[in-house]
Parts: sequence; C-alpha cells; structure tokens
Amino acid sequence: MVPVSRPYAGPPLLTEGFRPFFLASAAWAAIALPIWVALLSGGIAGPPGLDPLAWHIHEMLFGFVMAGVAGFILTAIPNWTGRSPLRGVPLGALVALWLAGRLLALAALVSTPPAIVVGAVDAGLPLALAAYAARQVVAARNWRNLMMAVPLLVLTAADLLMVAEGAGAAVPTGLGWRLGLAAIVILISAIGGRIIPAFTRNWLVKRGAMALPPAKPGVVDRLALASLHVGLLAWAFLANGHGVGPVAAGGLLLTASALNLARLGRWRGWTTLAEPLLSVLHLGYLWLVAGAALLGASLLTGAVPTATAIHALTAGSIGTMMLAVMSRASLGHTGRTLTADRVTVWVYVLVNGAALSRIVASVMGDMPLSLLALSALAWVAAFLLFAGRYAPYWCRPRLAA
Repeated sequence: MVPVSRPYAGPPLLTEGFRPFFLASAAWAAIALPIWVALLSGGIAGPPGLDPLAWHIHEMLFGFVMAGVAGFILTAIPNWTGRSPLRGVPLGALVALWLAGRLLALAALVSTPPAIVVGAVDAGLPLALAAYAARQVVAARNWRNLMMAVPLLVLTAADLLMVAEGAGAAVPTGLGWRLGLAAIVILISAIGGRIIPAFTRNWLVKRGAMALPPAKPGVVDRLALASLHVGLLAWAFLANGHGVGPVAAGGLLLTASALNLARLGRWRGWTTLAEPLLSVLHLGYLWLVAGAALLGASLLTGAVPTATAIHALTAGSIGTMMLAVMSRASLGHTGRTLTADRVTVWVYVLVNGAALSRIVASVMGDMPLSLLALSALAWVAAFLLFAGRYAPYWCRPRLAA
C-alpha cells in the first residue's frame, strides 16, 4: 500500500521512524559493548550488586535491538496500512522514552535506580509500539499484520521480568532475557520470510532469471516457523529444568534448524552474491539456522556451550540482520539506489567477523580477553562505520524522484 503523506515542515530526522531509531540503535551498539568489556575487565567498578553480564544482555536486547525494531516497525506500518507515518513530536516522544531508558542504564553504573522506575520507563517503548501497531492495523483493517503486536507485548513482559529479577524478585533465573531473545528471533524469522524471498525474487526478475523463490509461503515455511517458535518458547521456559522438557526443546530446535535450512534454500540466496545488500539477508538468516542448531545441541549435550549458541543468534543473526535491514531500508526510504557501496560491504564483513571471533572465544571457554577485545573492536567498528555512512541520509530530506 502507498502510505498517505501529510504535510510536515519539521527536521528530516523526525520524518520517519527509521531515521532517529536506526541512529540510536547504531550509536548504542557502539557505546554499550565497550562499557560491558570495561565492566568485565575491571576498568569500571560499578555499584555493589551490579551484574555486568545482566547489564550487557539487557542493553543489547532492550537498548540496541529494541531501537532497531522500533525503527523497522514504525517504517513498515505505513506500508502495511496506507496510513500516515508517525513523525514530529509523537515520534520524538518515543525516541525520548528510549533515551530515558539508556540514561537509567548508565545511572546503574554508579548507583541503583528504583526498579519500578526502570521497569516503567524501559518497558514503555515496546508497550507503546504494540499499542500503536495494533491501532494502525485495526484502523486499516489490515488483519494479517495484527500478530506483529504480539512479539512486542512479549518483549514488554520480558523486559519487566528481567528488571524484576535484577531487583531480587522471585523470578525464574534468566527467563526474562531468554523470552526477550526468543521474541526477537521469532520476529526475524517471520519478517525475514516476507522480505528475503520477495526482494530476491524482484531482483532476479529484473535480471531475467527463470528460477525464482516461491511467490507464496508453503508447507515447509509453516513447519519451519511452527517448530522454531515452539522450540524457542520451550527453551525460554524450560532451559533451567530437568527431565524431558529441555530434551524435547532441544530436539525441536534441531528439527527447526533443518526445516529453516530447507526454507532458506528455497529462497536461492546463492544467486544473489553479486549484490551484497541482498545476499547479506540470506547470510543473516543462515546465522539463525546455525544458532537454532547449536541451541538445540546445547540442550541435548554438554559438548556445545550455551554461550556459543546464544552468540550465533545474537552477534551473528541479530547483528547481521539488523545491519542488513537498516542499510536497505535507509537507502530505499531516502530515495537512493538499492546497492551496497564499499563502506556498507565493510560493515557487513566487520559484524560477521565480530560474531565469529565471539563464538570462537565462547568455544575456548574462560573467554580469552584478546578474542573478546577483537570481537568488541570489530563490532564497534561495524556500527560506527554504519552510523558515519548513513547519518547524512537520516538527517537530510529524501532525494527527489
């Protein structure tokens, strides 16, 4: 659908949701990770009781990733519904809400902000996004996309659970972050299944190719999503248990990995190597396949460290897919050619290098600081390079057609 456009004379940065939120996501990715490394190495002491790993997980999921999700959702909804995009003061208010959460996270490095304040502010963004998405979709009677509000509500609950656990409440250990990660991977699998084959198909048609990805999802897609989503939720709730629960979750995730690999193969990613802007989407989904397999194996055997699986899903799949989607959306929605320049290709190389080195560090155990530093350096370089290249696009008006 073609979104309705209302007159707007404010700053270009607040014209569309992707502009401020992609900038915020990239900036926080480059800031939060070095802070965690400093906490881990003792460079920053932090207040008594601060768990550096919990801080790191929270700020990656609900700071960095949440900003990227907000930018995508706010930009996609007008295309789904044909309604006017959120812009100006209302958009600025959502950005301010996200920023307030990050200021509280920084305050936690020197003090202990009240948990009720942290929860109310930090969970406010996904809750507001869910309400906005539901309202717009219902108003446009675009029922197909109403389910997109569900993962946002799950992220709201996950954030509150993680804050409550940090405050000492009787919450199952790690349930909040596992549920948050599951919700984000579910979003990637659902949205990836829409955009990756569609973009690939359009690109191949323009080049006269005859063999194309399927135009509509089939049985393999439905089975792949069902097994992955159920497996991830089972892991989130049962990972700390004993007996048949974790074993069943592990088996389901291994099955999901195989089905999603078959799903990915139907999208013909090997034919897109000439355009990194497109092939990187396939690579990001391949990371998801690998992460699901490693997570399943970690539940079934002690030979695969859980950290290896988690970082395949986070640094690998989420990091790669975030940059792939943010770069493509930024180019397309600012009127620029949909092709990756040299700087963008380096961004993709660096984020995948960061994921690989982080996974190697987790496999080696005891997390060698040299590998951890290399991973952090590559990660920070990727997002700083991305922000430096794309900030002029976000801060300037769309190019005339």
